Formats: sequence, C-alpha cells, structure tokens
Amino acid sequence: MGELFNKLMQDVRFQEGLKACINCGTCTAICAAASFYNYDPRSLVDTIQRRDDDEIIELLKSETIWYCGECMSCKTRCPRGNTPGLVIMALRAMSQDLGYFVESEKGRQQLAIKRTVGQWILDHGYCLYLEGVGTNLHPEQGPIWDFIQKNWKETFERLGGNYKGEGPGILRKIPEEALDEIRKIFDITGGTERYENIEKFSKLKAQELNLELKDGIDNEYFRHIYSNNNQSHERE
Repeated sequence: MGELFNKLMQDVRFQEGLKACINCGTCTAICAAASFYNYDPRSLVDTIQRRDDDEIIELLKSETIWYCGECMSCKTRCPRGNTPGLVIMALRAMSQDLGYFVESEKGRQQLAIKRTVGQWILDHGYCLYLEGVGTNLHPEQGPIWDFIQKNWKETFERLGGNYKGEGPGILRKIPEEALDEIRKIFDITGGTERYENIEKFSKLKAQELNLELKDGIDNEYFRHIYSNNNQSHERE
C-alpha cells in the first residue's frame, strides 16, 4: 500500500502539484478538458490521495491521464495552491516508465508523438518538420499543402524563409552542434530512456495485437494507434 504513491512523491512535479487538496472541485469547474472529455481532475486527485496502489495502477492504465491539455488553469484557481496538471505530468511519466500507457487508446498514441514530434526535435531541432507532415496522415492539409511540399524552395524564398539553409532565418538548418546539445539534454534528463521505454512497450503491445510494427510511421501498428478512436472519450 502506497509504494507507487511514494514513487510519485519523488517527482518534483507531483510535490509541487499536490499539497493539501480539500476536494472542493474548483479545478474541475475551471478545467477546459473537463468540459469536453470524461475527465474530472478533482476525482483524480481524490484517488491519488487514497494512496492505494491498485487504484493508481488503474489510473496509469486509463484514458483519464491523457485528457489534460496542461494549460494549468487549475493552478490559477485552486484555493490551496494545488496544480492537478502537474500531477498529471507525473502520472504520465510513471505510466510511460512502467509500460501501463499501452493499455489505453490515448496512451498508445504516445508512440505516434515520439516518432513524429519527438524524433523531429532530435533530428532537425523543430517540433514540426515540413517534410514529416504529409496529406496521407493529415488530409485536412489539402492540396495546397501538397503544392508547398513539392515547391518548398520557391515558396519559402517568396515568404522570406530560409528552409534548410545555413545561417539565420525562418526554418533554417539547425547546426549539428546544437542538435548534439539537444540530444545530450535528453540523455541527461532521462528523455532518451523514456523514448526507449515507449518503443519497448509499444512493440510488446503490437505483438499482443498481432499488428506489424517496424521503424518509421508506415506500418500497421502506427496507423492503428494514429487513426483509431473508440468514440468513448467525449463527455455526453
């Protein structure tokens, strides 16, 4: 009893986010996610405070911890200075470290984030990389986006950008020494290890679901987690 709670207490975000909750529900009243999703930060914090490992494991496996947008509106209103958004950050990290994230639909999408935004940061220094966003996965971008991708050099020259260019300018090429520094930050802070955990547990889940998972985004498991929606997330 309380082993996982004690582990959470080692996370500085959890220490800062949960101090003396009085279960008033102000966080839920102000929460943008709670107005859309089946999400109640008051109830989540109440569960955590019971320090029951079985209940915490259920949270780590649940959709619930992935609904928060981390806007921190809860921090501005809590009369006791709590921040459920920070508690959510700690729960998400623990879920990824222990592999429970693959048990929920939203949790499994962590692999999609890691292989797109996460990898672009390490490879290019940008969280959004032009050539990584195609209309095959983002049809909402439409034919104009296809045109931009095919004619990126002329397009960005007209807009004053410096896409992939040396020196200053919008979307410039990030120097390799700067990228090396980013990668070292990931190594030192545990980001690299967390990425490896996401890959490891996702591969196990793909095997369980009998779905192909190989490098990149062109595989069965990636398409499954990227596009699957069981329609149970929105508040009725």
